[in-house]
Amino acid sequence: MRATLRVKALRVALPIFVGVAFLGIWQFLVTWLQVPKFVLPAPTLIAAAFVRDFGILMGSLWFTLTVTVEAFILAVIGGVALAVIFAQSELVATAFFPYAVILQVTPVVSIAPLIIIWVGYDNVRTALLILAWIVAFFPVLSNTTLGLRSTDHNLRNLMQLYGASRWRVLTEIQFPSAMPYLLAGMKISGGLSLIGAVVAEFVAGSGTSTGLAWRIIEAGNRLDIPRMFAALALLSVLGIAIFGVLSTFEYLMLRHWHESAVRREN
Repeated sequence: MRATLRVKALRVALPIFVGVAFLGIWQFLVTWLQVPKFVLPAPTLIAAAFVRDFGILMGSLWFTLTVTVEAFILAVIGGVALAVIFAQSELVATAFFPYAVILQVTPVVSIAPLIIIWVGYDNVRTALLILAWIVAFFPVLSNTTLGLRSTDHNLRNLMQLYGASRWRVLTEIQFPSAMPYLLAGMKISGGLSLIGAVVAEFVAGSGTSTGLAWRIIEAGNRLDIPRMFAALALLSVLGIAIFGVLSTFEYLMLRHWHESAVRREN
C-alpha cells in the first residue's frame, strides 16, 4: 500500500519538479543574458501580463473553449451517427467513406477563407465552429466504424440465430464492443477540436473574433510578447484539461470491464 502511494506521489511530484526547474532556469538565463522582453520574456513578466490582462484573457479563453466544446460535441454526434450507418451498410460505407477521408486530409487552412466567405464576415464564430468540426470529425468516425466492425462475428451470428433485430445487435453487441474505440477517438478529437478552433481563428484574422488565437495575433502585432506567452500558456492548460477530462471519462466508462482499465494485482 505504501509503495503504491509512493509511486502515485512520485508521478505527481516529478513533473511538477521538472516544470519548476525549467521555469527557474528560464528566469535565470534571460536575466543573466539580458534577453530583451520582446524576444523572450521572463516567466515573471509573463505572470505579470497574465495578472494585468486577466479579464481580457479569461474572456478569450471562454470564447475558445465554447467553440471547441461545441465542435467536439457535433463531431461526436455526427461521427457516431455516420459510423453506425457505415457499419450497417457496406455499400454506403464504400460510397461515402472516401469523401470523409478527403475532408480530413484537406488542410483546414486552405478551405478556411472559403468557409468564411460562405458564412460571411459577420458570422466568423460560425465559420470557426465549422472548421473546428471538420478537423475533429474524422477520428470519431474512423475509430467508431472500426470498433463496430470489430465485434466478434460469432456473437453476432448467435444473436441473428435467435432472431435478434439489427437494433438489438447494434445496441447489445456492436456498440459496447466499439466503446473503447469510440473513447479513444474522442480523446483525439478533443485535442483536434482545440487545434481546429485556434488554426481557424488564425486564418480568419479579423478583429470580430475574440478567442485566444486572436489575442496572440494582436499581442504579436503590438510586440506585447509577455501577453502572447500568457495566451499560449492558457491554450496549453486548456488542451491539457480537455485531455484530462476525456481520459478520466474513458477510465470511468471502462474501469469495470475492459482490459485497458481494469486494475490487476500483479
